[in-house]
Amino acid sequence: MTGSGREERNQRWAHSRRRWDAGYGVKSLSSIARVVDFFEERRGKLYGFRWRDRSDWKSCAPNFAPGPLDQVLGSGDGVLRDFQLIKRYGAAFAPYMRDIAKPVAGSVRVAVGGVEAASTRFEIDATKGVVRFASTHVPPPRAVVTAGFVFDAPARFDTDYLEIDLAAFEAGEIPKIPLIEIIP
Repeated sequence: MTGSGREERNQRWAHSRRRWDAGYGVKSLSSIARVVDFFEERRGKLYGFRWRDRSDWKSCAPNFAPGPLDQVLGSGDGVLRDFQLIKRYGAAFAPYMRDIAKPVAGSVRVAVGGVEAASTRFEIDATKGVVRFASTHVPPPRAVVTAGFVFDAPARFDTDYLEIDLAAFEAGEIPKIPLIEIIP
């Protein structure tokens, strides 16, 4: 805000970056041991992993199953074989396109020109989120390529230590386990 009361804004990041707290619900000693084991294996912040964000994990609305027409990936030109999985947020004002880098294996359904493609006609790079059509099944010019899928977010711990509370007998908790999205 300026001195006159007007506002000036800029966008420092091209993409949003999600954060989560996975600590809620970790209350038994066996759950604490599993979290500590996973945390130590990842060396705290060092190594990333797949995280299922229960508020945003499908190409469609939460109460529906993903279908092959959920998200528009692009249009064929008769040559292009690779299409990045994306999820569109919003519609009219300023839609945001999020690249999906970690689709869940076996969940991706693809359609070309509104007709679902057999899974033998394409393959999925599950580490980058790219749909690659077989050379004999390249989408023809102006054919809209769409997809539906389940996905995970690439994430890492956002701390190098865990605060563990063992105040109760045979029980305890980890009140906060901060996670942050890794931008692909």
